[in-house]
Amino acid sequence: MKRLVPLLLLFCLIITRIYMVKARKKNNSSHITIGLAGDTMLGRGVNEILAVKPSTYPWGNLLPLLHQTDFNLVNLETTLTRSMKKVPKVFNFRSDPKNIQSLKDAHIDAVCIANNHILDFGVEGLLETISTLDQAGIKHIGAGKNIREAQQPVIMNKNGITIGIIGYTDNEPSWIATKTQPGTNYISVAHGNTILPMLTELKKQVDFLILTIQWGPNMRQCTTREFQQFAHNVIDAGVDLLHGHSAHILQGIEHYNNGLILYDTGDFVDDYAIDPLLRNDQSCFFEITLEKKDCQIHITYVKLHPIEISNYQVNHALEPEAHEIIAHMQHLSAEFDTHITNEGTVILPTQE
Repeated sequence: MKRLVPLLLLFCLIITRIYMVKARKKNNSSHITIGLAGDTMLGRGVNEILAVKPSTYPWGNLLPLLHQTDFNLVNLETTLTRSMKKVPKVFNFRSDPKNIQSLKDAHIDAVCIANNHILDFGVEGLLETISTLDQAGIKHIGAGKNIREAQQPVIMNKNGITIGIIGYTDNEPSWIATKTQPGTNYISVAHGNTILPMLTELKKQVDFLILTIQWGPNMRQCTTREFQQFAHNVIDAGVDLLHGHSAHILQGIEHYNNGLILYDTGDFVDDYAIDPLLRNDQSCFFEITLEKKDCQIHITYVKLHPIEISNYQVNHALEPEAHEIIAHMQHLSAEFDTHITNEGTVILPTQE
């Protein structure tokens, strides 16, 4: 019996060691959940309602979902300025800088400001917007005091995963930043190859690279061959996720060469007139989970949450509209051989 005791202890030590090694292997991975949405316009009617409603009002019953992600990225489709000096154009969007609290309430960590509204109130409006975002600790990409700042990526570390984000727009070419002039990080889709070497170098610095871009005309449901080629080229250069916006309506999803392309993520919150056929008040919030395991990054989960915009507020879409939104995305994405379940889960190639 005395001889059995040391043997039992040795057995227990071996089992414990095996368990610890397995646990270490199991834990040799990290996860991050990214939330993505399209045009977020807090000006005009939304600005007016925020003068009398709580700062959380624009997010309706979506707020718990926004708080479940590790970080959220949207296109900020407005300035945050007190300036009243409009530039000559059809629509000028301005939101009181105090409404930065709404973005903070929504757990929005980064915004694309490469778009056709960031200079609606001139350089003064752009610089005040940047200052307001900086003071709130919200990262921004795609515009700046000069071209160096406009081209500057955001790099952040979440749960052991390094994320890089860079922003572009093909709207308002006259707003392009220069060495001395504030403006946007403008890119012509037709000449997109000029940025490929820079993207390849940037990818070397991060685990996962997001390119967020406001591109194309309003209300276009399907992308063009030229836009698809641009998307393929940037994925080949190292981009892992293309986050498109500008059309105000949803476009399809493509999985290409281990990269994910969201051609257009539609609108998120606004006061826009509703097209009865294209239904720009119906959209999605995109939930994307990444896993880093043994130094390799994989997108493991993509979920579409149907949403509806009304009364200057976004909410989860109810049935039958929720089903209609998913069915619409299934139709748009079928062109790219992308399969989406009726529950809104994108079937990734490794899952087929």
